[in-house]
Amino acid sequence: MLLKNETIQREFILLGLSNNPKTQVALFILFTSVYTIILIGNFLIIVLVLTDANLHTPMYFFLSNLSFLDLCYSTSTIPRMLRDLLSANKVISYGECVAQMYISLSSGVSECVLLAVMAYDRYVAICYPLHYTTIMSKVVCIRLAVGTWIFGFLQSIFGVMVIFKVDLCGHNKINHFLCEVPGVLSLGCGNIIFVELLIYIIGIIILLTPVTFIATSYVNIILNISKIASSSGRRKAFSTCGSHMMVVVIFYGTAMASYMKPRSSSLPGTDKVIAVFYAIVTPMLNPIIYTLKNND
Repeated sequence: MLLKNETIQREFILLGLSNNPKTQVALFILFTSVYTIILIGNFLIIVLVLTDANLHTPMYFFLSNLSFLDLCYSTSTIPRMLRDLLSANKVISYGECVAQMYISLSSGVSECVLLAVMAYDRYVAICYPLHYTTIMSKVVCIRLAVGTWIFGFLQSIFGVMVIFKVDLCGHNKINHFLCEVPGVLSLGCGNIIFVELLIYIIGIIILLTPVTFIATSYVNIILNISKIASSSGRRKAFSTCGSHMMVVVIFYGTAMASYMKPRSSSLPGTDKVIAVFYAIVTPMLNPIIYTLKNND
């Protein structure tokens, strides 16, 4: 018998990463350390960008936005996961599940767009250096950042509404450590082909559109770098883009592996490992990559 989630289903059970007590304790220690690094690293970047006048540039302005998104993303998932690792009661309420999915999805979509904006910033800086301050003015940067946030948080409203209108198959166990689109959708039954297709198309648009824009930007950047006469100038230009390229590969690679495939090919164990990368590992690596690799 089908259960309507909006009328009957009031809670879910997150099965988590493991049901072995010793493994859970080990994972708790590991992810507590990771979450501490995420908080300290991203918070320090935001504080430094705000307080150091030398960092009041478009590149670091967008980097501080990326750090704040990573804080939102990780905080919406990791504390709940840490609680479940040490608790036998892994029940999450319907409202909390919706809120977690919305915040994580909004942050993830916003980050997709922001990475494309950051690629555009690097494109202008390298291809049009004499016009950079005019093109990437303070007003333009603020508008791009605000537009990124608005798009992410508005688009995610539609996505969450679609997911939580799906009929459930009489059970509420989500084989995941967070309320995520693939996990909740796996509970669906009946004729949900349209919903799966819609989510798949939305995923392609949200992921492939920025990736295409980023790829186009970097093709132009590489063509311009190849024209630089000095090897030191080429190294400096590549170093400026290197950190961003590393983040793009890690974030988009794992996100595509999770969202750009049909439900029939999903393996819960694999999906959870992939989710760990873009929900936990990437927010930890971002500040490390940027602080070690970034050069003006």
